[in-house]
Amino acid sequence: MPCPHTHGPGLSWLSPMWSCRRFREPMSQERGEQERPESHEEDDRKVRRREKNRVAAQRSRKKQTQKADKLHEEYESLEQENTSLKREIGKLTDEMKHLSEVLKDHEKICPLLHCTMNFVTIPRPDALASCLPR
Repeated sequence: MPCPHTHGPGLSWLSPMWSCRRFREPMSQERGEQERPESHEEDDRKVRRREKNRVAAQRSRKKQTQKADKLHEEYESLEQENTSLKREIGKLTDEMKHLSEVLKDHEKICPLLHCTMNFVTIPRPDALASCLPR
């Protein structure tokens, strides 16, 4: 028999959440059966199960919080390392620019670069000594 609350004319838009069970009497009363009182044993079992479930939920939440904390610490550590590496890149870039300028200035006055006999693959140590700053 269709439920008048959800299947009546013009009420088809109601979601299935509004099922017939919500508006009916419990099954045991519908069939004429009497509800038997739960035994003390069943009550104890339910209490133990609920307590066990509560403890498991607490443990799960604690584990999840610890994992989030660990990830946050790792994130902060990586951010610090990244900042440090960026700073080091900046210093090395500045040093490279400075050394490039020094090399350009030196190339202008280096006798080895202006020598007509520059085809020698290994320069003489005394010729190199004259190019190096003292």
